[in-house]
Amino acid sequence: MTAIQTPATPTSAAASATATTTTASSTAASTRSLLTCAAVAAPLWVVVSLAQAATREGFDLTRHPLSALSNGSLGWLQITNFLVSGVLTVAGAVGLRRALHGTPGGRWAPRLVTLYGIGMIAAGIFVMDPADGFPSGTPYGMPEALTWHSYGHMAAGSIAFISLIAACYVLGRHFGRTGNRGHAVASRVAGTALLLGDGWAMSGGTAGSLTLAVGVIPAMLWVSTVAVRYRRGL
Repeated sequence: MTAIQTPATPTSAAASATATTTTASSTAASTRSLLTCAAVAAPLWVVVSLAQAATREGFDLTRHPLSALSNGSLGWLQITNFLVSGVLTVAGAVGLRRALHGTPGGRWAPRLVTLYGIGMIAAGIFVMDPADGFPSGTPYGMPEALTWHSYGHMAAGSIAFISLIAACYVLGRHFGRTGNRGHAVASRVAGTALLLGDGWAMSGGTAGSLTLAVGVIPAMLWVSTVAVRYRRGL
């Protein structure tokens, strides 16, 4: 005998549609939460870092990188700042992967943001050596020999900066290909600012720590700005 198929009833069809809508809403809410992490990460790091730079005795941004704030009795503040912001960035990269899925640069931009976040976490774990008069009481000039954790910090910083520069350029390509010329230009300017600021600092240029901060802050904030943009679209 041939089995007789019973057509779906209006009630079952409605239940299926409701379940699909609920799942989509849940996914969108989860993505918004992840993008919120990316949106918060950079402003948090910048505010906490600059507040310390302005108030901690002996710190001079023209001579000391913001990473140096991880030293001294209040160093735990900057260490925590790196760790929390890094974790938020990694979580936010998942939201960016969902938001950019299927678009130009949608695969590599989130991957690069993830590497940038991992670099921040590592920079919090590996603390650079006290140097050049900070914290107060530290001899001026650079140490004669660097510790292993200072080398670890430099490696972590390199990973974070290179990944962030590349992420900005990939986002520039993304916005250029999707017709948003203003965002494309902003992405490339942010990446170039960090490239030049870091390059000047690495070359030993005058006030290199200041140029590094001036370069890295716009690049970090741009990633947060992109996250806010896509969060609003959900």
